[in-house]
Amino acid sequence: MGLFQNLFGGELSANLKNIIEQGAFLVDVREQEEFSGGSAKSAVNIPLNSVATQLHQFKEKENIVVFCRSGNRSGQAKTILEQNGFKNVLNGGTWEEVSQFVK
Repeated sequence: MGLFQNLFGGELSANLKNIIEQGAFLVDVREQEEFSGGSAKSAVNIPLNSVATQLHQFKEKENIVVFCRSGNRSGQAKTILEQNGFKNVLNGGTWEEVSQFVK
């Protein structure tokens, strides 16, 4: 992970920043209890175990950024969304990473 971040971290962060600034749909896929403890401003909470049953909430969104505590669950959420035809999904990693770009 460290090597990957060193090679691509700056580019991914710049891309994440641009997508968020363009009004991406921000989705925190942590559990409700975790979300209640803090999240990115304007994010909605759709826990990972609910993503597949809440696909209607993602429809018609220009860009979607999913995130969680470590980037693991958001990676799984991205896969679920892509398997259901969504092509505009970015794994934002941690909620802290996403928060730094939200105004």
